[in-house]
Amino acid sequence: METQLIQTKLNELSEELKKEVLDYIDFLITKYHKEEKKGKLKYDWEGGLSDLKDKYTSVELQHKAMEWR
Repeated sequence: METQLIQTKLNELSEELKKEVLDYIDFLITKYHKEEKKGKLKYDWEGGLSDLKDKYTSVELQHKAMEWR
């Protein structure tokens, strides 16, 4: 139902204004997509130091991580 209303109003606009509407839609999609992701933690780093587990203890790795910063 809202889609039809949007389409009706969109048809009343000039081509230039339609481009602005598209830009605004892209802005909204980007803005709210980022906000959705903001609260979620990523674990893509998990296992990144697994090759060092035989060489260092977890505490030693913490100290090394501080040195590497």
